[in-house]
Amino acid sequence: MDLSNRTVLIVGGTSGIGRELASRFAAAGSAVAVGGRNPEALSELAGEGFGTFRIDVTDGVSVASARDAVLARYPELDTVVTMSGVMLLEDLRDPAHFEAAERTIDTNLLGTIRVIDAFTPHLVERGAGTFITVTSGIAFLPFPPMPTYAASKAAVHAYSEALRAQLDGTGVSVFELVPPAVATAGQEKVNPRALPLDDFAAEVTRLLSQDPTPDEILVERVLMHRWAERDGTYDDLVAQRSQALAMLPNRRG
Repeated sequence: MDLSNRTVLIVGGTSGIGRELASRFAAAGSAVAVGGRNPEALSELAGEGFGTFRIDVTDGVSVASARDAVLARYPELDTVVTMSGVMLLEDLRDPAHFEAAERTIDTNLLGTIRVIDAFTPHLVERGAGTFITVTSGIAFLPFPPMPTYAASKAAVHAYSEALRAQLDGTGVSVFELVPPAVATAGQEKVNPRALPLDDFAAEVTRLLSQDPTPDEILVERVLMHRWAERDGTYDDLVAQRSQALAMLPNRRG
């Protein structure tokens, strides 16, 4: 995948991994637009020369409106990265967790589908283009304090596989970015092993630039998650990660 001379929309790119990817695409020579909900972040990005668009992936009307605005300004759009997501703790012993579960599915899974649906006709009509979905190592090796997050990302993985199969022959590629814990949004405070953002982004851009680009963008740090079942380490790793259930408010003390 040539990262230069592309026209890219990153939905959920106002902070963290998305913002860093926006900078990497721009530095490589691509035109980059960013969609998100945070007006201050969008204003800051606009000041840096990015196209910016207000979008709420949980609202179909917002997604459709943003699509129309993006295509009016960037009719040559050829790459859509959809990475809006939330990570919420849930205690499955407490029925009140359902609100968090519902929000997680609506954002992480249905939000991804809404964005893909909005731009599929455009990319297919062009006869060339790229979707990049974003899952997580947790899709393949669950983190028990965040059960619906894991389920939502596993679902996005399966959806990405089906999307790739259905778009075969259209000229539209589907790549799945699978991050490990990356040092953004305070992750480094709860996980000292979180991969520095700059290191992660450098490895991602290298993998995306490979010819051919792999269907799954797997940095070295996430391989233990992705292949845990194959390598026979799954049960032990889930047991280790289950110790983090002490993070839940009702399990402390």
